[in-house]
Amino acid sequence: MTPDQIALIRRQFGLVARRADAFAADFYDNLFHLDGTLRPMFPADLSAQRGKLVKVLAHVILSLDDLAAVIDDVRALGAKHVGYGVTAADYHTVGIALLKTLGDHLGDGFDDASRAAWARCYGMLAETMSEAEGAPRAAA
Repeated sequence: MTPDQIALIRRQFGLVARRADAFAADFYDNLFHLDGTLRPMFPADLSAQRGKLVKVLAHVILSLDDLAAVIDDVRALGAKHVGYGVTAADYHTVGIALLKTLGDHLGDGFDDASRAAWARCYGMLAETMSEAEGAPRAAA
């Protein structure tokens, strides 16, 4: 990722993080709208899950200029997802839900450059998660 893309993602994440729980709730609404078969993978009460989502995003975004610092954490997350039954197609669906939710929350500020930067960031995250032993390869 370029320094400009990293700065853009950090700036935009700072905006959505101000309403982190609403952002995460909308993300899960979008995800389950795209693929309702994913809902059983999650607890009935998503409040803790919403917090985990924002925490993981923040952890990765703060380390975008030094991904080596979080690579083991991201691979460990991928290994956990193996146990949940995550498929390669699910990574793709999550990416679509993430981009839609960012667009919904950032409005006109989520332009083509933003979409490209976030897609690249998520692609790197999904690819790294899929490097965990037994993990399905993330769909490009």
